[in-house]
Amino acid sequence: MKTTVYKNTKISYTDQGKGTAIVLLHGFLENQSMWNAFVPEFSKKFRVITIDLLGHGQTECLGYVHSMEDQADMVHSVLHELKVRKAVLVGHSMGGYVALAFAELYPDAMKGLVLLNSTSRADSDERKINRDRAIVAVKQNYSAFVRMSIANLFSEDNRERLSEEIEKVKLEALKTPLQGIVAALEGMKIRKDREVILHFAPYPIQLILGKKDGVLIYNDNLDQIEGTKVQLTSFEDGHMSHIENQDELMKVLMDFFKKI
Repeated sequence: MKTTVYKNTKISYTDQGKGTAIVLLHGFLENQSMWNAFVPEFSKKFRVITIDLLGHGQTECLGYVHSMEDQADMVHSVLHELKVRKAVLVGHSMGGYVALAFAELYPDAMKGLVLLNSTSRADSDERKINRDRAIVAVKQNYSAFVRMSIANLFSEDNRERLSEEIEKVKLEALKTPLQGIVAALEGMKIRKDREVILHFAPYPIQLILGKKDGVLIYNDNLDQIEGTKVQLTSFEDGHMSHIENQDELMKVLMDFFKKI
């Protein structure tokens, strides 16, 4: 684990391997440990960089709202320090929103984009209301909110089978400070719609969705790639494809990287 400083804020990251730079961005309530099963394999052929996003893992909070642009600027700062000019960005859920903000702000730094259980669209009015409810809930009962949020990310079919893994994810999530959780919820709530990137980006894009995802409803997310060259991979499970479909996801990502 390495650290750097961005706007007087400590940022935690890892950097392993050589070759094309692959930047792995975790989701809400996660940290870079979500990629532990993938980094050893990917770093045999590529330069793999993982980053704890603002207010998550061992990266400190920058403020009371972490916009997706704030997160993207921080990622760019890390890559600049590492002298990485172009990279493939892989973002899980909120990490995908950050990757899209990065793609808009720094188009020349993009070599490829993978949205994993993520979407290019802004929050609907209903989702915004739910974000506000989540902020109230986490302030009232932090532990209960985190535990319930994590359980809901897995498809019901997998909750018993993956009970040990789910408990590990909950323990990692409980390391996220209250300010980091609220700042991320506020940031996701105000994020822009970036569907235009899927239509006009000159680099390859892969969208990976779960058919039983309770967070991002599968059918609602298909039409954003109509008329685009975005590659779609669909798994039969929930929002946590890196755990629920680990082996298949490893292959899909490796195949995508090799083509770039």
